[in-house]
Amino acid sequence: MTKRAPVRGGAAKAGPRPADARRSEVRIIGGQWKRTRLAVADKPGLRPTPDRVRETLFNWLASLAGASGGELPGWHCIDAFAGTGALGFEAASRGAASVLLCEQDAALVAQLQALKTKLEAGAVRIERGNGVTALERAPAGSVHAVFLDPPFENTALYAPALRAAARALRPDGVVYLEAARRWADDELAALGLDVFRHLKAGAVHAHLLVLATDSTA
Repeated sequence: MTKRAPVRGGAAKAGPRPADARRSEVRIIGGQWKRTRLAVADKPGLRPTPDRVRETLFNWLASLAGASGGELPGWHCIDAFAGTGALGFEAASRGAASVLLCEQDAALVAQLQALKTKLEAGAVRIERGNGVTALERAPAGSVHAVFLDPPFENTALYAPALRAAARALRPDGVVYLEAARRWADDELAALGLDVFRHLKAGAVHAHLLVLATDSTA
């Protein structure tokens, strides 16, 4: 991947959406499983990334991958707070070589396993456990993309997850961070990351982050 100069700001691509909104399903946007429906359980803190935000995110990633058709060939990805699995299965649908989906909720893990079986998603591995721990176990410098979309209210997860993600990233890798607020440049720099893209869509702040050029984190 070739890094570009950071872009500040960005037009929102989805309308306002209440933080406690519940949706019964989302869809895979592109790739071999395009239009596949993913059920959304009515659970506290479960807030799937809006379809239009995911579409923008994967357009960003495809441009970095330099592949046609929105593909991510050969990528290794970790979806650390998988929930519905929308981000991780989207990456696998677009040709990622391996995708680890980590989730603590047993019922959601069972749902992810059922979807993996249905899709015969050989590139997908599902693990019940702590997403930060999974990132800390990943070999340093091995991951193309880390997806971080923890429950908004669990603010204590963000800094350790970002730090662990930065350690796991390849030099040309990226972190997708979804949060209830925009993270400041100095906060991210302290964790070894810089903002590459950002957009706000309703209650969601979507960040695409790259390794800081002069990181001491």
